[in-house]
Amino acid sequence: MELQYTYWQEKDGWYIGYFDDFPDHPTQGETLEELEFMLKDLYELMEQESVPRHTEIKEYVARSIIKNLS
Repeated sequence: MELQYTYWQEKDGWYIGYFDDFPDHPTQGETLEELEFMLKDLYELMEQESVPRHTEIKEYVARSIIKNLS
C-alpha cells in the first residue's frame, strides 16, 4: 500500500508532514527519514483506531458589541 504525503521544512530545520488523505493529523521529524518513520507509526496507530481518521471540526462564532465608537 502506498500513501502520498505532503511535507515542508520549518525554519528550525524540522520537517512537518501529513498524509494527503488525512491532513488533520500532522507529524514531524528532524530528518526526512525520521518524518517517514513517524508517518508510518501514525498510519499504524490509525489502523488500530488509536487515532481517529477524521477530526470533527466545529465552527464557533462569537459576536460582540463595540460601544463608544465616537
